[in-house]
Amino acid sequence: MNQTLKILSALAEPTRFEAVRLMWDGQEHCVCELMEVLNKGQSTMSRHMTALKKAGLVVDRRDAQWVRYSRNPTLSKQIIALIESALSLEKPSKRK
Repeated sequence: MNQTLKILSALAEPTRFEAVRLMWDGQEHCVCELMEVLNKGQSTMSRHMTALKKAGLVVDRRDAQWVRYSRNPTLSKQIIALIESALSLEKPSKRK
């Protein structure tokens, strides 16, 4: 599967789409923060983040017992434009 299809497939799942929206600020986000904001358990969030990492959208960094995720800094301009276009089409979901 080519990279574009991997990215589109990863973004098609609502939790992953919202996680990318959160990480699109360019900052690192602790998995615990993502769990809280997206109202997901640790195993669910880990599974989603693994999918985003395999698609090349995010990178991770271990910090003691936590994993911190951020937008992949090596994304091409075309991939960035694709994601920004998708993010602009949808308003952020209301979080509890």
